[in-house]
Amino acid sequence: MPISSQALVFVFGLLGNVISFMVFLAPLPTFYKIYKKKSAEGYQSLPYVVALVSAMLWIYYALLKTNATFLITINSFGCLIETLYIFLFIFYAPTKLRFQTARLLVLLNVLGFGVMLALTLVLAKGERRLKVLGWICLVFNLTVFAAPLFIMGKVIKTKSVEYMPFALSFFLTLNAVMWFFYGLLLKDYYIALPNVVGFVFGIIQMILFMIFKNAKKSIPIKEEPKPQLHQLSEQIMDVVKLGTMVCTELSPVAVLQPNMEVVVEAVIDNIQNKQQLIK
Repeated sequence: MPISSQALVFVFGLLGNVISFMVFLAPLPTFYKIYKKKSAEGYQSLPYVVALVSAMLWIYYALLKTNATFLITINSFGCLIETLYIFLFIFYAPTKLRFQTARLLVLLNVLGFGVMLALTLVLAKGERRLKVLGWICLVFNLTVFAAPLFIMGKVIKTKSVEYMPFALSFFLTLNAVMWFFYGLLLKDYYIALPNVVGFVFGIIQMILFMIFKNAKKSIPIKEEPKPQLHQLSEQIMDVVKLGTMVCTELSPVAVLQPNMEVVVEAVIDNIQNKQQLIK
């Protein structure tokens, strides 16, 4: 008996919720470290603020679409968990980072989302409103999916996969597959198309992981400044002195012992020459 498209929508929507749930929980180890250190210094709040905006946009889109229940459930959880992350970050962040995070929240989550909400409600109606919001969600998701380009560039440059765990790349790729088929079966290309980009980037990340997982991280050698001419000459003189000392110590037999008579004659000749010059 063939499976109906509605049943497949339910299956992919449910699997997408389960995997997205795990992806949303992926930052927990990071916040556990912040809790243990009692400080968020060295971390950035931007990913969590952006994730919160994305979840808010998808809830608004799903409410307008009316038949995308799975988008509402997972993004409601996303709003909850991202809000918790942001509050924890602000609580443990130093003053400067707190103000930066507050500024981001006002610009993106209050003003940015508020402007998009007002424009779509005032300037567009019905099906057109849904299309405008769909394009906004699509473009926003593409920028979010493009974020791993920085990490991939860092992996290639450092030949280290320290900042790109394989498990996270795998689940992000699997997540993109589930939501792609969910959007495709709903004939909603605003959901499906961004996940094609997410799938491609996920595959590239896993390939990079396999290439560089056993690579030894090269340690950059700090280039010393070139010595000036007088410094170079002093170093050469030191080397010559050192070489002379070593050769003398290694070959004492080869050092000639001078004859005393020759020395006396040389001294007398030197005295006579000086007397002649005086005259």
